Amino acid sequence: MTEVSRVLVVAATKAEAAYVPDGLPVLITGIGKTAAATAVARTLASYDDLAGLEIVNIGTAGALHDHHEGLHEPGVVLNHDINADAIRALGYDPEERLVCGPGDVVLATGDVFVTDPVVRARLAKQADLVDMEGYAVVYAARQFGVPVRLVKHVSDNADESALDWPAMVDRSARALGGWLSATV
Repeated sequence: MTEVSRVLVVAATKAEAAYVPDGLPVLITGIGKTAAATAVARTLASYDDLAGLEIVNIGTAGALHDHHEGLHEPGVVLNHDINADAIRALGYDPEERLVCGPGDVVLATGDVFVTDPVVRARLAKQADLVDMEGYAVVYAARQFGVPVRLVKHVSDNADESALDWPAMVDRSARALGGWLSATV
């Protein structure tokens, strides 16, 4: 890790965080952008001192391209289900694309559980992976000046196989826990 003295592991579900090494603080946010942003903001607001704190957001993701598998550290995260063009036309910046690291992998975040091939194809034109919390975690932490490292494990191909997520999450959780053990 970088020269950060403290880490807060953030995951949407207990199942995704099942193998986080003992001793690391874990925040379970709940599923979706609203739950994630609220939980992260509430938790960061409770800290007396945020200096040296880094959030590591772990979780599962759907692959938008068949060749993506395993662990990825996205460097860019998109809010894919916001009407950014309309907001921009009103004269506001929707901040739908946030840089959060040096990686080339792009993560699209939205409240849509992607199983539709048409939605998958549309998202694949702009991103590599899809999840439901990454953007919200980065956005909320950014408001507090806290850096975020996204670490996502591909659990499915963002197609009908995603409906079997409960059966696949343990494999992803083990990989994420192993990454944390080796890295943090």
